[in-house]
Amino acid sequence: MFTLTISDKPVAITNADEDEARELLMSEDFKDDLKVLESEGAPLWDGFATLNVRPATEEEKTEFENADFDDDDDDDDGEEGPYIMFLVDVTDPDEGDEG
Repeated sequence: MFTLTISDKPVAITNADEDEARELLMSEDFKDDLKVLESEGAPLWDGFATLNVRPATEEEKTEFENADFDDDDDDDDGEEGPYIMFLVDVTDPDEGDEG
């Protein structure tokens, strides 16, 4: 398992192997998501802070393994890809949970 850090703060973990983790977590699409998603009222990533992928710590692995992932059977095409789990509370301002 590998963890994405932003300015050395653990932000997300994936169960992908190292090459796939780097490809997923450092992709332009994921970086764009990091600029939109918020934690504590601020974007996760400002587009400038240092992003790094490193092996997950035992604590991070335990948190990942204890997570309850929502498996959508409707989208199940027989293949299970890697999961990405955020290690911080994340909100999507585009989903507007307020009336």
